[in-house]
Amino acid sequence: MMTKLYAALAAAAVVGLLAGTAGYIYLRQSQDAFAQCRDGQPVGGDIGGPFTLVDETGQTVTQDDVLSGPTLLYFGYTSCPDVCPIDAARNAEAVDILEEQGFDVTPVFVSVDPARDTPEVLAAYTEQFHPRMIGLTGTEAGVKRAADAYKTVYQKRIQDDPEFYLMDHMTLTYLILPQRGFIDVFRRDETADAVAQKVACFAMVNESQQKN
Repeated sequence: MMTKLYAALAAAAVVGLLAGTAGYIYLRQSQDAFAQCRDGQPVGGDIGGPFTLVDETGQTVTQDDVLSGPTLLYFGYTSCPDVCPIDAARNAEAVDILEEQGFDVTPVFVSVDPARDTPEVLAAYTEQFHPRMIGLTGTEAGVKRAADAYKTVYQKRIQDDPEFYLMDHMTLTYLILPQRGFIDVFRRDETADAVAQKVACFAMVNESQQKN
């Protein structure tokens, strides 16, 4: 009799836990204005914030100057042999797809290697991918503050030659919307079509809510 009682209590506890979890997920989704545009739960944490960097023309800019419209923000470096060019090309392709659909989105490339990535180097690099891609660099401290704001990490790989080295870094692309700030992230395995589809959804929902 006691064994059956314990089993019943355990089953009830499991049911209660599942119900509570389901209720929590439903509550999170109902509070998320962009739930229909996501594959899963919103990315947690306070992501995004102020920064002061230098653009391709050598001008000092802030987040207000650069993130004034829908933006795909990526942290990488121009000497990256494989990952960064692929990601930059994917983001540029997504921007072109969105432009055909009537959405004006800016791709931004923030260098985590400011020692080598001068404004001139960045200008030549971003021009290869998209005429509207903005390259940003700055002081070591300024770049770190920007990276910290977006919870992205990077580190110089120690090598024998001080002039030829690699940078280990995260490879997320951040979607920023005006008046909203950070909205979502895109991972490397997402195609340009998938990125464009999601960005279009977020942009339309955002525009609809601002009108209301």
